[in-house]
Amino acid sequence: MTLHIAAITLVVPDYDEAIAFYVGTLGFALVEDTALSPQKRWVRVAPPGRADTCLILAKAATDAQRARIGDQTGGRVFLFLATDDFERDHAALAARGVRFLEAPRSESYGRVAVFADPFGNRWDLVERRA
Repeated sequence: MTLHIAAITLVVPDYDEAIAFYVGTLGFALVEDTALSPQKRWVRVAPPGRADTCLILAKAATDAQRARIGDQTGGRVFLFLATDDFERDHAALAARGVRFLEAPRSESYGRVAVFADPFGNRWDLVERRA
């Protein structure tokens, strides 16, 4: 049996605002944007060339969901964006307005820096050591 994680839901306040950041700023591909009802869409985004694992951008529909926007993991880093060239991608993301919460640092596993999306979700940009 072969299994892999196909998608992770990310609760956002607005579909178009989330698409603007993930596609326009981070450079992800818009894999799918399908209207399911007047209020609900099925929106999938993925890093370029990597549609095998997507983020589902899910617009918060209840007060409980709205309360989780930007804090789905209680303040911990939630998602990890892997790169094969940390310096290149860190510079490119910073130039496009990505808000890094710390300076790049070296860890035993590689180079890393934490950034936040506009909704408050914390991400690691990480280049793992070989």
